[in-house]
Amino acid sequence: MDGRGRALDNIFVERLWRSVKYEEVYLKGHGSLPELLLGLTQYFGFYNTERPHQALGYETPDQVYRTAQGGGACIIDQFVHSETGPSVSAI
Repeated sequence: MDGRGRALDNIFVERLWRSVKYEEVYLKGHGSLPELLLGLTQYFGFYNTERPHQALGYETPDQVYRTAQGGGACIIDQFVHSETGPSVSAI
């Protein structure tokens, strides 16, 4: 967390892992590491190709990526001042 706005990057990872835990890990209670790895592989396939995401206008990440109409998170926009330009240095 060494730059302005960096702490906000963690929000997206926390949301992802919450979904993984509550939609896969806790529900299925995998009994072994190979079973867990297979379950996670299947879940991430589902997560990216079939599961609609509210933040993406209820499209899947694959649909957004294929059509190049998603945009993505623009956290840095929160720190831009229209009169003076960006208040953070470019990365």
